[in-house]
Amino acid sequence: MVASRPPLTTDLTAVPLPRRPLEQDAAGDDPVRRWYENELGWPTVPASTPESPVRLRLGLRFDVLDVPAEAGGAALRHLAGASPVAVRGDRMLLLVAAGSTEELPGLLEWLEWGALALDLRAIGTGGVMRAPRPPEPGAGHIAEVPSGRSARSGPGADASRDPASLPEPGVPVPRPPGNVPAEVKDAGRTAGSRRPLSPGRPGALQGAAVWLRPPEPGCEVEASLPTMSALGGVGGAPDLVRVVNTVATQCHRLRLWRTRP
Repeated sequence: MVASRPPLTTDLTAVPLPRRPLEQDAAGDDPVRRWYENELGWPTVPASTPESPVRLRLGLRFDVLDVPAEAGGAALRHLAGASPVAVRGDRMLLLVAAGSTEELPGLLEWLEWGALALDLRAIGTGGVMRAPRPPEPGAGHIAEVPSGRSARSGPGADASRDPASLPEPGVPVPRPPGNVPAEVKDAGRTAGSRRPLSPGRPGALQGAAVWLRPPEPGCEVEASLPTMSALGGVGGAPDLVRVVNTVATQCHRLRLWRTRP
């Protein structure tokens, strides 16, 4: 006697398919994009082809302050330890609070820097930046900002040509330390060559960058970013005014140094 088979009560359509291992990268399954979207929760721009580099949307979680690396190095002391910072060639990318791009022109005017052509720019809503490669597990920070005065520095250098010795207009601020912070040595050589903004695309940061201070997965980036709301406050957020004033001062010094005969 053959026993009858019991009816199948499981809905096969409700059984999830096996998950692909994280190490397996198929077309459209970029581990770099997956790190930014899944680990950090940062929005990215959809790739046009599988080979397209990952680009981050700006203006949603943060804006970017793009400054000379030497000027940015002087501002690191005003940033929180968890504030992400990237380096691209001889440029430093400081992540700042979303909306800072709109605040920058008025802030520079208030600090009496508005009349000068400074080598700094902020990029926010509608802009993108090429995503730096995620840091390797256990990798340390990169070390040295490329210095434009290296060729003239040394025992026989003319101190009057040093940007730190030049006067600055506007609001008096404490003079940044003369030595470049140790944590940013050799960053320019690691990041590669600088690529300027593409013509007609003022909101695009191009070229490969590397993290000097990488973002931390599981941490809300907004709490560590320089913001206008920190002015005069006692919270842990860095003060955007101090950061902008510092980089503006350094940009002006570098500009004067480079134009001296």
